[in-house]
Amino acid sequence: MNTVATNSILTSEDVNRKIRRMAFEIAERNGDCDSVFIAGIAGNGIIVAKAIINELKDILSCPVEFITITIDKSNPLNVSIDRQINYDDKTIILVDDVANSGRILLYALKSFLEYKPRSIQTLVLVERSHKLFPVQTDYVGLSIATTLQEHITVQTEEGKISGAWLH
Repeated sequence: MNTVATNSILTSEDVNRKIRRMAFEIAERNGDCDSVFIAGIAGNGIIVAKAIINELKDILSCPVEFITITIDKSNPLNVSIDRQINYDDKTIILVDDVANSGRILLYALKSFLEYKPRSIQTLVLVERSHKLFPVQTDYVGLSIATTLQEHITVQTEEGKISGAWLH
């Protein structure tokens, strides 16, 4: 019998602390902006984005708006945003659960290249050390060195993050 070891790397309490810390980092860096768009990447990125927004509402003085980015993983050039507005001079924070190679974050950026945003920042709950694409992660909950054979799963229950696992 071949079993794969599974190790908890984040509990729900750990996740809550990391989300809160990242929200404070966002508020500190973006305190002078007119508004912030939190762009959750479809899947667990949306759940992480909503958790960030929930924390930001009490600590950031400017309006925080939520948008969803959907990426067709079989054809990552096919990217869509659920709200088509002018993102010129806007602060956008791309949010995903795990950054493996940087590929998904890079393709998510594509949606905003036709505009001239004030800034585009990135946030992930867990960052692995296997960058294949030149994407800098601005806000990181946990950075972890893994082998290429290992995987990280962020587990959710009822729209909340219940933990993260290395397997």
